Amino acid sequence: MTAGQGTVTMGDVARLAGVSKMTVSNVINNRPGVSEPVRRRVLEVVRESGYRINVSARTLRSGRTGVLGLAVPHVNSAYFGLLAEHVIEEAAGRGFHIAIEQTGAAAEGEFEVIAQSHKLQFDGLILSASGLDPADQRLVGGGIPMVMLGERDFAASFDHVAMPNEEGTKAAAEHLADRGCRRIAIVTGALGDGDVNVVTRRHRGYLAALLERGLAAEPELLVALDEMNARGGRRAAHRMVDSGLGFDGAVAVTDGVAQGLLRGFADRGVRVPDDVRLIGFDDVPDAEIMVPSLSTVSPDHRWMAAKAVELVTARIEDPERPATEHTAPFTIAERESTR
Repeated sequence: MTAGQGTVTMGDVARLAGVSKMTVSNVINNRPGVSEPVRRRVLEVVRESGYRINVSARTLRSGRTGVLGLAVPHVNSAYFGLLAEHVIEEAAGRGFHIAIEQTGAAAEGEFEVIAQSHKLQFDGLILSASGLDPADQRLVGGGIPMVMLGERDFAASFDHVAMPNEEGTKAAAEHLADRGCRRIAIVTGALGDGDVNVVTRRHRGYLAALLERGLAAEPELLVALDEMNARGGRRAAHRMVDSGLGFDGAVAVTDGVAQGLLRGFADRGVRVPDDVRLIGFDDVPDAEIMVPSLSTVSPDHRWMAAKAVELVTARIEDPERPATEHTAPFTIAERESTR
Protein backbone atom coordinates (compact mmCIF):
# COMPACT_ATOMS: atom_id res chain seq x y z
CA MET A 1 0.00 0.00 0.00
CA THR A 2 1.56 3.32 -1.05
CA ALA A 3 0.38 6.85 -1.62
CA GLY A 4 2.45 7.38 -4.74
CA GLN A 5 5.72 9.27 -5.18
CA GLY A 6 6.98 11.93 -2.77
CA THR A 7 6.18 12.67 0.85
CA VAL A 8 3.12 10.94 2.26
CA THR A 9 0.70 13.45 3.76
CA MET A 10 -2.06 13.16 6.32
CA GLY A 11 -4.50 13.58 3.44
CA ASP A 12 -2.97 10.55 1.72
CA VAL A 13 -3.44 8.49 4.88
CA ALA A 14 -7.06 9.65 5.18
CA ARG A 15 -7.78 8.71 1.56
CA LEU A 16 -6.16 5.28 1.83
CA ALA A 17 -7.98 4.53 5.10
CA GLY A 18 -11.30 5.89 3.86
CA VAL A 19 -11.65 8.39 6.71
CA SER A 20 -11.36 12.14 7.26
CA LYS A 21 -8.13 13.99 8.04
CA MET A 22 -9.60 14.84 11.44
CA THR A 23 -10.02 11.12 12.17
CA VAL A 24 -6.39 10.50 11.21
CA SER A 25 -5.31 13.35 13.50
CA ASN A 26 -7.41 11.95 16.34
CA VAL A 27 -5.84 8.50 15.94
CA ILE A 28 -2.28 9.82 15.73
CA ASN A 29 -2.77 11.98 18.81
CA ASN A 30 -4.65 9.19 20.65
CA ARG A 31 -7.77 11.26 21.17
CA PRO A 32 -11.03 9.56 22.20
CA GLY A 33 -14.04 9.09 19.96
CA VAL A 34 -12.53 6.76 17.34
CA SER A 35 -13.72 3.14 17.20
CA GLU A 36 -11.07 0.46 17.62
CA PRO A 37 -11.52 -1.01 14.08
CA VAL A 38 -11.07 2.45 12.54
CA ARG A 39 -8.09 3.19 14.79
CA ARG A 40 -6.39 -0.06 13.77
CA ARG A 41 -7.10 0.58 10.07
CA VAL A 42 -5.59 4.06 10.23
CA LEU A 43 -2.50 2.81 12.11
CA GLU A 44 -2.04 0.04 9.54
CA VAL A 45 -2.14 2.60 6.72
CA VAL A 46 0.33 4.80 8.62
CA ARG A 47 2.77 1.88 8.89
CA GLU A 48 2.38 0.63 5.32
CA SER A 49 2.39 4.03 3.61
CA GLY A 50 5.50 5.31 5.34
CA TYR A 51 3.73 8.38 6.74
CA ARG A 52 5.75 10.13 9.43
CA ILE A 53 4.41 12.64 11.89
CA ASN A 54 6.20 15.98 12.29
CA VAL A 55 7.35 15.25 15.83
CA SER A 56 9.22 18.55 16.23
CA ALA A 57 6.11 20.58 15.49
CA ARG A 58 4.01 18.45 17.81
CA THR A 59 6.60 18.80 20.59
CA LEU A 60 6.54 22.59 20.30
CA ARG A 61 2.76 22.58 20.55
CA SER A 62 2.45 20.05 23.36
CA GLY A 63 5.62 20.45 25.40
CA ARG A 64 6.41 16.75 24.91
CA THR A 65 9.54 15.13 23.54
CA GLY A 66 7.89 12.45 21.41
CA VAL A 67 10.08 9.75 23.04
CA LEU A 68 8.91 6.68 24.94
CA GLY A 69 11.24 4.46 26.94
CA LEU A 70 11.23 0.67 26.62
CA ALA A 71 13.09 -1.05 29.46
CA VAL A 72 13.82 -4.78 29.19
CA PRO A 73 15.93 -7.15 31.33
CA HIS A 74 18.39 -8.04 28.54
CA VAL A 75 18.75 -6.65 25.04
CA ASN A 76 20.49 -9.80 23.74
CA SER A 77 17.37 -11.93 24.27
CA ALA A 78 15.55 -13.16 21.17
CA TYR A 79 12.20 -12.58 22.86
CA PHE A 80 12.94 -9.03 23.97
CA GLY A 81 14.44 -8.23 20.57
CA LEU A 82 11.17 -9.31 18.96
CA LEU A 83 9.16 -7.29 21.48
CA ALA A 84 11.28 -4.19 20.86
CA GLU A 85 10.80 -4.48 17.09
CA HIS A 86 7.02 -4.54 17.47
CA VAL A 87 6.98 -1.71 20.04
CA ILE A 88 9.10 0.48 17.74
CA GLU A 89 6.69 -0.13 14.85
CA GLU A 90 3.58 0.52 16.94
CA ALA A 91 5.04 3.67 18.52
CA ALA A 92 6.08 5.05 15.13
CA GLY A 93 2.49 4.77 13.99
CA ARG A 94 1.52 7.08 16.85
CA GLY A 95 4.38 9.51 16.22
CA PHE A 96 6.75 8.38 18.98
CA HIS A 97 10.37 7.29 18.98
CA ILE A 98 11.57 4.51 21.29
CA ALA A 99 14.64 4.64 23.54
CA ILE A 100 15.66 1.16 24.74
CA GLU A 101 17.15 0.61 28.20
CA GLN A 102 18.51 -2.56 29.88
CA THR A 103 17.74 -3.29 33.53
CA GLY A 104 19.63 -6.53 34.18
CA ALA A 105 16.40 -8.06 35.54
CA ALA A 106 17.13 -6.42 38.91
CA ALA A 107 14.98 -4.08 40.99
CA GLU A 108 17.72 -1.45 41.30
CA GLY A 109 18.24 -1.47 37.55
CA GLU A 110 14.51 -0.99 37.04
CA PHE A 111 14.36 1.91 39.50
CA GLU A 112 17.38 3.47 37.78
CA VAL A 113 15.56 3.32 34.44
CA ILE A 114 12.52 5.03 35.97
CA ALA A 115 14.77 7.78 37.36
CA GLN A 116 16.55 8.19 34.02
CA SER A 117 13.20 8.42 32.24
CA HIS A 118 12.45 11.51 34.32
CA LYS A 119 15.87 13.04 33.67
CA LEU A 120 15.69 12.39 29.93
CA GLN A 121 12.10 13.68 29.84
CA PHE A 122 10.56 10.62 28.23
CA ASP A 123 6.86 11.10 27.64
CA GLY A 124 6.19 7.61 29.00
CA LEU A 125 7.84 4.29 29.87
CA ILE A 126 7.06 0.67 29.04
CA LEU A 127 8.86 -1.44 31.64
CA SER A 128 9.29 -5.21 31.58
CA ALA A 129 9.56 -5.65 35.34
CA SER A 130 11.38 -8.63 36.82
CA GLY A 131 12.69 -7.45 40.18
CA LEU A 132 10.32 -4.70 41.29
CA ASP A 133 8.12 -5.34 44.30
CA PRO A 134 4.65 -3.91 43.59
CA ALA A 135 4.45 -2.85 47.24
CA ASP A 136 7.69 -0.80 47.12
CA GLN A 137 6.87 2.74 48.25
CA ARG A 138 9.35 4.19 45.75
CA LEU A 139 6.78 3.44 43.05
CA VAL A 140 4.16 5.65 44.67
CA GLY A 141 3.33 9.15 43.55
CA GLY A 142 4.52 11.62 40.93
CA GLY A 143 5.66 9.03 38.46
CA ILE A 144 6.14 9.07 34.73
CA PRO A 145 3.24 7.61 32.66
CA MET A 146 4.14 3.93 32.77
CA VAL A 147 2.93 0.53 31.60
CA MET A 148 4.23 -2.65 33.18
CA LEU A 149 4.98 -5.85 31.29
CA GLY A 150 5.65 -9.16 33.03
CA GLU A 151 4.32 -11.50 35.66
CA ARG A 152 4.02 -9.34 38.77
CA ASP A 153 0.62 -7.91 39.69
CA PHE A 154 0.77 -4.12 39.28
CA ALA A 155 -2.83 -3.71 38.14
CA ALA A 156 -3.91 -1.77 41.23
CA SER A 157 -1.44 1.03 40.44
CA PHE A 158 -0.20 0.63 36.87
CA ASP A 159 -1.50 -0.53 33.52
CA HIS A 160 -0.24 -4.08 33.04
CA VAL A 161 0.16 -6.26 29.96
CA ALA A 162 0.89 -9.88 30.85
CA MET A 163 1.94 -13.04 29.06
CA PRO A 164 -0.51 -15.99 29.17
CA ASN A 165 1.92 -17.79 31.48
CA GLU A 166 -0.33 -20.23 33.30
CA GLU A 167 -2.83 -20.70 30.49
CA GLY A 168 -0.11 -21.12 27.87
CA THR A 169 1.95 -23.64 29.84
CA LYS A 170 -1.18 -25.60 30.74
CA ALA A 171 -2.01 -25.80 27.02
CA ALA A 172 1.58 -26.87 26.26
CA ALA A 173 1.52 -29.75 28.75
CA GLU A 174 -1.93 -30.80 27.54
CA HIS A 175 -0.61 -30.75 23.97
CA LEU A 176 2.03 -33.33 24.99
CA ALA A 177 -0.48 -35.42 26.94
CA ASP A 178 -2.85 -35.46 23.97
CA ARG A 179 0.00 -36.91 21.88
CA GLY A 180 0.50 -39.84 24.26
CA CYS A 181 3.10 -38.49 26.70
CA ARG A 182 2.63 -39.84 30.21
CA ARG A 183 5.81 -38.74 32.02
CA ILE A 184 6.12 -35.07 31.21
CA ALA A 185 9.06 -33.16 32.63
CA ILE A 186 9.18 -29.39 33.05
CA VAL A 187 12.59 -27.78 32.58
CA THR A 188 12.58 -24.42 34.32
CA GLY A 189 14.26 -22.08 36.79
CA ALA A 190 14.30 -22.38 40.56
CA LEU A 191 10.85 -21.98 42.10
CA GLY A 192 12.10 -19.89 45.03
CA ASP A 193 10.23 -19.16 48.24
CA GLY A 194 6.78 -17.94 47.30
CA ASP A 195 7.94 -15.36 44.77
CA VAL A 196 5.60 -14.73 41.83
CA ASN A 197 7.47 -14.72 38.54
CA VAL A 198 7.58 -16.38 35.14
CA VAL A 199 8.90 -19.63 36.64
CA THR A 200 6.23 -20.01 39.30
CA ARG A 201 3.37 -19.00 37.01
CA ARG A 202 4.38 -21.41 34.26
CA HIS A 203 4.90 -24.18 36.80
CA ARG A 204 1.32 -23.67 38.02
CA GLY A 205 0.04 -24.12 34.48
CA TYR A 206 2.06 -27.32 34.11
CA LEU A 207 0.64 -28.74 37.35
CA ALA A 208 -2.91 -27.82 36.35
CA ALA A 209 -2.52 -29.73 33.07
CA LEU A 210 -1.22 -32.86 34.81
CA LEU A 211 -4.09 -32.75 37.28
CA GLU A 212 -6.65 -32.35 34.53
CA ARG A 213 -5.17 -35.24 32.53
CA GLY A 214 -4.81 -37.51 35.57
CA LEU A 215 -1.00 -37.61 35.38
CA ALA A 216 1.35 -37.68 38.34
CA ALA A 217 3.32 -34.54 39.24
CA GLU A 218 6.45 -36.43 40.27
CA PRO A 219 9.14 -34.29 41.97
CA GLU A 220 11.96 -35.69 39.84
CA LEU A 221 10.20 -34.46 36.70
CA LEU A 222 10.81 -30.87 37.84
CA VAL A 223 14.22 -30.19 36.31
CA ALA A 224 15.84 -27.02 37.66
CA LEU A 225 18.20 -25.07 35.43
CA ASP A 226 21.52 -23.61 36.54
CA GLU A 227 21.11 -20.96 33.82
CA MET A 228 17.78 -20.11 32.24
CA ASN A 229 19.11 -20.05 28.68
CA ALA A 230 20.26 -22.42 25.92
CA ARG A 231 23.48 -23.35 27.71
CA GLY A 232 21.54 -24.24 30.84
CA GLY A 233 19.06 -26.23 28.76
CA ARG A 234 21.84 -28.24 27.15
CA ARG A 235 23.34 -29.15 30.53
CA ALA A 236 19.88 -30.03 31.87
CA ALA A 237 19.33 -32.41 28.93
CA HIS A 238 22.60 -34.16 29.72
CA ARG A 239 21.57 -34.61 33.37
CA MET A 240 18.11 -35.85 32.43
CA VAL A 241 19.52 -38.56 30.17
CA ASP A 242 22.57 -39.49 32.23
CA SER A 243 20.54 -39.90 35.44
CA GLY A 244 18.17 -42.36 33.80
CA LEU A 245 15.18 -40.10 34.36
CA GLY A 246 12.33 -41.75 32.53
CA PHE A 247 10.35 -39.16 30.55
CA ASP A 248 8.62 -39.07 27.19
CA GLY A 249 7.76 -35.36 27.04
CA ALA A 250 9.30 -32.09 28.17
CA VAL A 251 7.95 -28.57 28.59
CA ALA A 252 10.69 -25.92 28.39
CA VAL A 253 10.12 -22.65 30.24
CA THR A 254 11.31 -20.67 27.18
CA ASP A 255 12.26 -21.36 23.57
CA GLY A 256 15.88 -20.54 24.43
CA VAL A 257 15.91 -23.33 27.00
CA ALA A 258 14.19 -25.62 24.49
CA GLN A 259 16.93 -24.93 21.94
CA GLY A 260 19.52 -26.04 24.50
CA LEU A 261 17.50 -29.16 25.27
CA LEU A 262 17.43 -30.07 21.57
CA ARG A 263 21.21 -29.79 21.43
CA GLY A 264 21.71 -31.70 24.69
CA PHE A 265 19.37 -34.53 23.69
CA ALA A 266 21.19 -34.82 20.35
CA ASP A 267 24.50 -35.03 22.24
CA ARG A 268 23.19 -38.11 24.06
CA GLY A 269 21.53 -39.73 21.04
CA VAL A 270 17.97 -38.99 22.21
CA ARG A 271 15.75 -38.24 19.21
CA VAL A 272 13.06 -35.54 19.19
CA PRO A 273 10.19 -36.32 18.66
CA ASP A 274 10.81 -40.08 18.26
CA ASP A 275 12.06 -40.66 21.83
CA VAL A 276 10.91 -37.45 23.53
CA ARG A 277 8.41 -34.81 22.50
CA LEU A 278 9.44 -31.23 23.32
CA ILE A 279 7.56 -27.93 23.47
CA GLY A 280 8.77 -24.42 24.31
CA PHE A 281 7.26 -21.04 25.12
CA ASP A 282 7.53 -17.67 23.30
CA ASP A 283 7.61 -18.60 19.57
CA VAL A 284 10.78 -16.63 18.86
CA PRO A 285 11.70 -16.31 15.16
CA ASP A 286 14.27 -19.12 15.31
CA ALA A 287 11.73 -21.66 16.62
CA GLU A 288 10.54 -22.64 13.15
CA ILE A 289 14.08 -23.17 11.79
CA MET A 290 15.47 -25.28 14.64
CA VAL A 291 16.12 -28.94 13.82
CA PRO A 292 13.57 -30.31 14.39
CA SER A 293 11.37 -27.21 14.21
CA LEU A 294 10.08 -26.36 17.67
CA SER A 295 6.48 -26.61 18.82
CA THR A 296 5.84 -23.75 21.20
CA VAL A 297 3.33 -21.56 22.96
CA SER A 298 2.88 -18.61 20.61
CA PRO A 299 1.67 -15.43 22.36
CA ASP A 300 0.50 -12.64 20.08
CA HIS A 301 3.61 -10.46 20.36
CA ARG A 302 2.30 -7.72 18.10
CA TRP A 303 -0.90 -7.55 20.16
CA MET A 304 1.17 -7.11 23.33
CA ALA A 305 3.26 -4.34 21.80
CA ALA A 306 0.21 -2.56 20.40
CA LYS A 307 -1.62 -2.79 23.73
CA ALA A 308 1.39 -1.49 25.69
CA VAL A 309 1.83 1.48 23.35
CA GLU A 310 -1.91 2.15 23.37
CA LEU A 311 -1.99 2.15 27.17
CA VAL A 312 1.06 4.34 27.70
CA THR A 313 -0.16 6.95 25.21
CA ALA A 314 -3.60 6.89 26.85
CA ARG A 315 -1.90 7.40 30.22
CA ILE A 316 0.00 10.39 28.82
CA GLU A 317 -3.28 11.95 27.71
CA ASP A 318 -5.14 11.12 30.93
CA PRO A 319 -2.86 10.46 33.93
CA GLU A 320 -5.88 9.90 36.21
CA ARG A 321 -7.54 7.12 34.22
CA PRO A 322 -8.05 3.83 36.12
CA ALA A 323 -5.31 1.23 35.71
CA THR A 324 -6.21 -1.84 33.66
CA GLU A 325 -4.76 -5.31 33.21
CA HIS A 326 -4.60 -7.30 29.97
CA THR A 327 -3.36 -10.79 29.08
CA ALA A 328 -2.14 -11.60 25.58
CA PRO A 329 -4.01 -14.16 23.48
CA PHE A 330 -2.01 -17.20 22.35
CA THR A 331 -2.03 -20.30 20.20
CA ILE A 332 -0.01 -23.51 20.18
CA ALA A 333 2.34 -23.54 17.18
CA GLU A 334 2.60 -27.25 16.43
CA ARG A 335 5.81 -28.19 14.61
CA GLU A 336 8.08 -31.19 14.20
CA SER A 337 9.22 -31.49 17.84
CA THR A 338 5.81 -32.84 18.95
CA ARG A 339 4.57 -34.56 15.81
